[in-house]
Amino acid sequence: MTRTLPAVDLRVPTHEDAFAWHRVFDDPDVMEFLGGRAAAELSVHHEATARQRMHDAELGYCLWSLVNGDGDVMGFAGAQPWRHAWGPVGEIEIGWRLGRAYWGKGYATAAALTTVDRLREAGVGSVVAMVDALNTRSIAVTRRLGMERTETFVTPTGRQGHCFRLAL
Repeated sequence: MTRTLPAVDLRVPTHEDAFAWHRVFDDPDVMEFLGGRAAAELSVHHEATARQRMHDAELGYCLWSLVNGDGDVMGFAGAQPWRHAWGPVGEIEIGWRLGRAYWGKGYATAAALTTVDRLREAGVGSVVAMVDALNTRSIAVTRRLGMERTETFVTPTGRQGHCFRLAL
């Protein structure tokens, strides 16, 4: 049986989207594989949305706000340069994070596929996805994208993860 994916709208995050990101990520389940704490301070989301607007202006891609048909921000999906001194330094990371209410409906896969298309159009040659080894939902999305697990890593906080790669 083939699953029909929902339509998704990915837009450059606005200043106001910082409030929405803060709200939808203020859930320990959503943050389970990102330190386990509920959402960061609102100022962190203001900084993140501003950084994504800069990425979009400079690179033609970013972590876009994922918006449903009612105009509600469900989370984000997109890509950005890897930001850490460890891991795939110098590479482009594809990623997604959705509020709990939107899990299991195909939004992450649909948004990731849209991201891949946009990255190809922007001339990006390959992407990585850094995923916690226990995050079966995100690992399933990488598989649907056709990504291959190429490395296992340990984060600076001691969590085991996998690096998935996809040539575009």
